[in-house]
Amino acid sequence: MINVEILIVGGGPAGLCAANAAADLGASVLICERDEIPGGQLVKQTHKFFGSRKQYAGDRGIAIGDFLLDEVINDPKIEVMPDTTVIGIYEDGLVLAERSEEIIKINPRKIIIATGAAEKFLTFPGNDLPGIYGAGAVQTLMNVAGVIPGERVLMVGAGNIGLIVSYQLAQAGVETAAVIEGAPTIGGYLVHASKIQRLGIPVRTGYTIKEAYGDGKVEGAVICRLDAAWNMIEGSEEDIKCDTICLAVGLTPLTELCWQAGCEMAFIRELSGHVPLIDKYLQTTNPKIYVAGDVSGVEEASSAMVEGRLAGYSAACSLGYGLDTAPSLQAGAMAELDELRAGPMSDRIRQGVEKVEKMVTKGGV
Repeated sequence: MINVEILIVGGGPAGLCAANAAADLGASVLICERDEIPGGQLVKQTHKFFGSRKQYAGDRGIAIGDFLLDEVINDPKIEVMPDTTVIGIYEDGLVLAERSEEIIKINPRKIIIATGAAEKFLTFPGNDLPGIYGAGAVQTLMNVAGVIPGERVLMVGAGNIGLIVSYQLAQAGVETAAVIEGAPTIGGYLVHASKIQRLGIPVRTGYTIKEAYGDGKVEGAVICRLDAAWNMIEGSEEDIKCDTICLAVGLTPLTELCWQAGCEMAFIRELSGHVPLIDKYLQTTNPKIYVAGDVSGVEEASSAMVEGRLAGYSAACSLGYGLDTAPSLQAGAMAELDELRAGPMSDRIRQGVEKVEKMVTKGGV
């Protein structure tokens, strides 16, 4: 049995920042990370971040991941267990994790769930052919394993992930036949769209994939236009020759542990799925559990890092650490989140957060 003050599930940007924040206030922390190397999405993000210097603007994701990990490794109050998957949180507060086929029992006083999100998929004929990937999987192949997914790619989705991965494919020498987007406008930042358009990669809005085809592997795809009601327009089909189809159609929060732990949940479309109801300190309706990052609503990594700090301060303060300094640190993190969510690109997130706040207020959470 491992006894620890704060258990953090997930060693991505939110989890690492939560660990640093909690340890800074004096709490002992254990991070369980299912991958070999902590860092989450940062380990494959080669693009530079936006925002302010407080959110590492101008630095590349991979460098930010290294910096956060160095802070964690060098802090004696933090222990990291890689290759460790948390498989259950039970009524008595006991947590079970699996590592190298061994079951580990953990008894934490507080838990921060920072499990992130999973890629969404699309249903269409041929979507089980080899050569169809999620955009995150393509990033992992190229930027972590050093393997290109194919020679000619059709990118489905023009949000930030689709645009960024299209540019990274070009950097790796892979041709992108087109980026198609079902919505009438590009969903990602224009700076990312401009980079791929300068390379001659066409971005076609109002289009979707109708089917993929090939003999045992992807050899091409049929795309078509959508009307205002998102119905396929008959007769608008086009054949795109490609050996890879990359789906960048959004993420959904990984909330299985929140459900299992009895946290009150709600479906919030603007936050990309079911999320736990939380107060301003990121505490769930289970007083032992806090959340941070995409598990509470899909946003940018910058927001995940700030939420991680807020959850870390809050969990440590609830154990009696930093009672004199934690309130100002929490207030500062909340102000940073408001600043990150202030622009027009964050309208959806603000609406989702407001819905959660109203539900919490109405239910007295």
